[in-house]
Amino acid sequence: MPIIDGKSLADSIRNSIKKEIEALGIKPCLATILVGDNEASKIYIKNKHNACREVGIKSKDIRLNANIDEKELENVIRELNEDSSIDGILLQLPLPKNFDKNKFLSLISPSKDVDGFHFINAGKLFLGQNPLFKPCTPKGIIRLIESVSPVEGKNACVIGRSNIVGKPTAIMLLEKNATVTVCHSKTRSLAEFTKNADIVVVAVGKPKLLRAEMVKENAIVIDVGINRVNGRLCGDADFEEIVNKAYITPVPGGVGPMTIAMLLENVLIAAKRRSLHD
Repeated sequence: MPIIDGKSLADSIRNSIKKEIEALGIKPCLATILVGDNEASKIYIKNKHNACREVGIKSKDIRLNANIDEKELENVIRELNEDSSIDGILLQLPLPKNFDKNKFLSLISPSKDVDGFHFINAGKLFLGQNPLFKPCTPKGIIRLIESVSPVEGKNACVIGRSNIVGKPTAIMLLEKNATVTVCHSKTRSLAEFTKNADIVVVAVGKPKLLRAEMVKENAIVIDVGINRVNGRLCGDADFEEIVNKAYITPVPGGVGPMTIAMLLENVLIAAKRRSLHD
């Protein structure tokens, strides 16, 4: 079956964003905040800034020590909220263990919450009330699915119930009129649910959890997992098995590039709103 090429789709979206920014003559700006020196987070931040530069989005890279006072982080967020030249604010997760991430995510202005994590935007998504921003990874997942087939009327199985991926993805699939089942660590007989699904989204962080015998022919499998096994990156699905039976995203090169493309799209949305009010 064809591989769902997230990199190619993301490149196309990024090209459209670049053209729109040039045509509108605006200067969108994203500010990122990294607390501590998590190596994976440093790579993610670098990739986000590189992507911004490629499409014509300005970016501001704020780095803070892991041992900073909470008040200092609060002040940084408040200053960015009040800075009219900043369209989007991204607080890179995870934060050091002693920080309450929900507290700091809720300090970001909902109108600059380009990750879609603020409780107002998350609540509006849940209620079907058009949040200012939808979260980037679930938004990218929907686009990947729709690049293969419309969502409406499909049976969808989401494996994982995190606030960042699983829950919002399930809500967005419901919004598109799929019939959605959410599975998790306490689900009995996982295969009973996945075998009947036209769409399977797996996001739990367990290598090769999803095997070919658990997936029906011609299903769409979106693999959000990022695991390292014997020095190599792999997802939560057994790619080599499933690719002969169903549509599937690779790891890397599937969901990751789309997450960044959706972040850029959200920053552009914020900048267009700002230009209307200037």
